[in-house]
Amino acid sequence: PGAPRHTNRLINEKSPYLLQHAHNPVDWYPWGQEAFDKAKRENKVIFLSVGYSTCHWCHVMEEESFKSKEIGEIMNKHFVCIKVDHEERPDVDKVYMTFVQATSGGGGWPMSVWLTPDLKPFAGGTYFPPEDRFHRVGFRTALLRIAEQWEENKDALLESSHRILEALRQTSEIRVQGQESPPPSKEVMDTCFQQLSRSYDEEYGGFSQAPKFPTPVNLNFLFTYWALHRTTPEGARALQMALHTLKMMAHGGIHDHISQGFHRYSTDQHWHVPHFEKMLYDQGQLAAVYSRAFQISGDEFFADVARDILLYVSRDLSDQTGGFYSAEDADSYPTTTSKEKREGAFCVWEAKELQALLPDPVEGATEGTTLGDVFMHHYGVKENGNVDPMQDPHEELKGKNVLIARCSPELTAARFGLEPGRLDALLQECRHRLGTARAQRPRPHLDSKMLAAWNGLMISGFAQAGAALAEQGYVHRAAQAAAFLRTHLFDPDSGRLLRSCYRGKDSSVEQSAVPIQGFLEDYVFVIQALFDLYEASLEQDWLEWALHLQHMQDKLFWDPKGFAYFSSEAGDPSLLLRLKGDQDGAEPTANSVTVTNLLRAACYSGHMDWVEKAGQILAAFSERLQKIPIALPEMARATGIFHHTLKQVVICGDPQGEDTKEMLRCIRSVFSPNKVLMLADGDSAGFLYRQLPFLASLERKDGKATAYLCSNFTCSLPVTSAQELRGMLSP
Repeated sequence: PGAPRHTNRLINEKSPYLLQHAHNPVDWYPWGQEAFDKAKRENKVIFLSVGYSTCHWCHVMEEESFKSKEIGEIMNKHFVCIKVDHEERPDVDKVYMTFVQATSGGGGWPMSVWLTPDLKPFAGGTYFPPEDRFHRVGFRTALLRIAEQWEENKDALLESSHRILEALRQTSEIRVQGQESPPPSKEVMDTCFQQLSRSYDEEYGGFSQAPKFPTPVNLNFLFTYWALHRTTPEGARALQMALHTLKMMAHGGIHDHISQGFHRYSTDQHWHVPHFEKMLYDQGQLAAVYSRAFQISGDEFFADVARDILLYVSRDLSDQTGGFYSAEDADSYPTTTSKEKREGAFCVWEAKELQALLPDPVEGATEGTTLGDVFMHHYGVKENGNVDPMQDPHEELKGKNVLIARCSPELTAARFGLEPGRLDALLQECRHRLGTARAQRPRPHLDSKMLAAWNGLMISGFAQAGAALAEQGYVHRAAQAAAFLRTHLFDPDSGRLLRSCYRGKDSSVEQSAVPIQGFLEDYVFVIQALFDLYEASLEQDWLEWALHLQHMQDKLFWDPKGFAYFSSEAGDPSLLLRLKGDQDGAEPTANSVTVTNLLRAACYSGHMDWVEKAGQILAAFSERLQKIPIALPEMARATGIFHHTLKQVVICGDPQGEDTKEMLRCIRSVFSPNKVLMLADGDSAGFLYRQLPFLASLERKDGKATAYLCSNFTCSLPVTSAQELRGMLSP
């Protein structure tokens, strides 16, 4: 392509999403004082557009509207236009998404909102087609109508925006009511289990019909519910629901069978046709969930899926300096000569393409069988494509196949007269060949932004998998990423986290001119990651940093009047509302995760005020937890941990000794949601000994590695047998 015809201010930004719009004919501004001042000076409405770089409908709206010269002229004439990357500025996104959801009944990206010059919203929606169609207002019409209303009815719009903001302020407030205490754990957990059980899809797993999302928060809740109710029919059902869902997801098209990792969600009930973008936060949470499934079941199938996710992230989402990139796009060019991107083009296959790549006859199989025959049968490939037209409204997948494991290995082997063990090797050879062929296709766009929060989730994935699967390489990768965070997303002078950094030229890491300070979710997910990394590596530096960050989180975000933490810190005049997230979605909300973080922090430090804070958060969310805990499954899970009290498992031993290692292997092989692990290695000057003086009284028995099970810093009799320890770890 020739030189771009237009360049706007976004060319000076670091965000891949903002840079995608730097050559629109729209006079875009980034979120900031320059744009706000212009709106006030010229008395213009602000048009705010929020999205992210791997968002399919954001691309569509850009192609249809933001690249249009005519629409660009209307926008520039009547509005001050601001672009925001919702992954960079979740605080801005949350304020206006709350408005859009309250006024339209739905939300999503791209988000389109019209604001008064003092940033109060008065109209909004999500995707707009360029022109009116099918009872839907077009973007051009919306722009012209709003410009006209601002000219003719400005006072009414200003009054309306003021009323809307006050209503939002009242309805979005989450605070403790009177002397409320944490809700009863049994009632909350039982209600959450029943609500999940009612929405469960018995045949395909998951908790809705379509679209279907992985929702790791639901699966983590079910694992904890099982652990606390192992001997009951409800406990057995909770475990069955979680494991069946994980198996069906892994067999489905939402799982990339060739290049590993998981796509964002399935558009159908069967986990078959996905929305093809791949997000870091999904990979991190799913790696941890599949590792727990292996811990609980002992089934290598789940361990293999966890390894598969971590292979994808190590290969495709890893920066050489140790950080993790945010996402890969759903859309890409089908061939190197294509002019238009298509959703899923990198991932789908035509039957004839597979036959050409896998022509080899299979020795020992039914006569005439080729590798292609075996592979296509196993993965549900059809000559004319296997995508239901209902799942493909734009016909981007016509004649294509999304791979889905339709048969068990035993059935496929029997179909072609093969030994099951032989089939595994054949399918592996096929997948390897297709991976090589796919590597020749144009890759989807990579969002190389690195976010503290999502890196935290991924560090937890590597650390938990490393511990549960006894794979030291994963623990090392988690430590490498934590060191990256400390170098690039932490300011040692202020002691604060930063939100984001970016891959620069020559593989350097760059920061924006004015770095974005970390939000609550950055602290919460990084603290969780550092606790997970300590338990996997037993290196006390990570523990020390986690406790420092917890103190900083308290200082920046705690609400001393209404309890719980605000999502953003005080003092930003451009933020109209300080909100508290109240829903566990694709990621758990920060207050949900921080309950368990606070309980772990108290166990590692002896600061019991953190236990009190955990209870105050549960009290602030008490009404929601008792009525609709399915909206907060991670917080519902935390109520169980709060009420059962975390057990401190203390190992006294030489970290390099075989007896210590055997004890640690035993602890890590057992799923026990209400424990924290620590190593008392005799270094009385070490960080843990300074925090917890009672550790000095614990010693090895008969010179062997010895385990103690402690609760509220009171310890059980010493145990030197791994088998005895295993029995003690069950809740």
